[in-house]
Amino acid sequence: MNSKEYVQSVYKMVEKRNPNESEFLDAVKEVVTSLEPVFERHPEFMEAGLLERITEPERVISFRVPWVDDQGKVQVNRGFRVQFNSAIGPYKGGLRFHPSVNQSIIKFLGFEQTYKNSLTGLPIGGGKGGSDFDPKGKSDNEVMRFCQAFMAELQKYIGSDLDIPAGDIGVGGREIGYMYGYYNKIRNTRAQGVLTGKGLTYGGSLVRTEATGYGLVYFTEEMLKDAGRSFKNRRVVVSGSGNVAIFAIQKVQELGGLVISCSDSNGYIVDENGINLDLVKEIKLVKRGRIKEYVDHVPTAQYFEGYTGIWTIPCDIALPCATQGELDAEAARTLVKNGVIAVAEGANMPSTLEAIDVFLENKVPFGPGKAANAGGVACSALEMSQNSMRYSWTFEEVDAKLKQIMQDIYTSSKEASEEFGFGYNLVAGSNIAGFMKVATTMMAHGIV
Repeated sequence: MNSKEYVQSVYKMVEKRNPNESEFLDAVKEVVTSLEPVFERHPEFMEAGLLERITEPERVISFRVPWVDDQGKVQVNRGFRVQFNSAIGPYKGGLRFHPSVNQSIIKFLGFEQTYKNSLTGLPIGGGKGGSDFDPKGKSDNEVMRFCQAFMAELQKYIGSDLDIPAGDIGVGGREIGYMYGYYNKIRNTRAQGVLTGKGLTYGGSLVRTEATGYGLVYFTEEMLKDAGRSFKNRRVVVSGSGNVAIFAIQKVQELGGLVISCSDSNGYIVDENGINLDLVKEIKLVKRGRIKEYVDHVPTAQYFEGYTGIWTIPCDIALPCATQGELDAEAARTLVKNGVIAVAEGANMPSTLEAIDVFLENKVPFGPGKAANAGGVACSALEMSQNSMRYSWTFEEVDAKLKQIMQDIYTSSKEASEEFGFGYNLVAGSNIAGFMKVATTMMAHGIV
């Protein structure tokens, strides 16, 4: 069996084992189609059944989460934790609280996380978790009761040297604080390293809040440098208005770019004079409001219902930072037609596979999420290091380490793409670079 036949046969097996899990299957397909030249060069990987093992999570945990709302009514949600691969270190990956959460989405995220974490160069494996609980519209007390109920079950499966969750969509500092406090209460310990994304007063790291957004821009900056370009005076569209989007906007503005739009799940705003970031922070981080409130304060700005239309805005650089599947092939063609010169993902797989093909076919530099948004988990690993040392680095020290990690991820992805015959293709390159570290380690460990 040649490498192409091997990859195809394993993917068919994955399809058969995971019917109706479209998000997970798309994630697997996007990675394994890049790996044919790897298996051609390393037939020992095929003999060891490496792809069969690496596409199957080590453990999938599903549990019920009963909690009581403010009206005294019992609510029941479903919780998940997928511990995908621990070859290079303890499981590491965020928790997502959103109504769309199901096993397929958590598996896709855990699979992606394995290679993203590998790319950072730090000793962390891949995992992901969450619940179909929606924190929007809930009181602080309801969120606290849910987080405590969720942690009452999750605590059985995590630990500082086993599995270290962090935040994701719907899980910010408030939720991490509630879960961390309850973990330590019921476990009668003070295990600082069991969660990352903590507050600065109890073991958190400086730059962690900014890390994914900053890291995305550092990665994109390397893409632009290779093309002899920069952010200066470039029109930039950023989707989303959570932490990733907000701090990507901040860093782009620091580098001289003009961010003209951002969005939430209801719609998007356009401000041709440049987004007022302080106002966005007030609306989204303080008031937890909707982005349409922006136009109440900036009369010259416009608000549009529906978030997908954001990609019709002519721009030089597009940074999708909202959620998976938000940028499809039609949107990609529109961006190309309007002259986009770079696209990089701040969210996890926000571009569909068809959209990615459009960018690659038109030779638009494209930074895939597993590489471009790895700054968040990289800083989480730096937080773990500080917790282990009982020591904190300064903002400047952490930021410098983050920037170096993102530059190294870009370089390793670019070099792997060229080495295995893909030319300049950061999708293939990041898949291969992330895979090789995990694969080599798994080979050294034997069949386990």
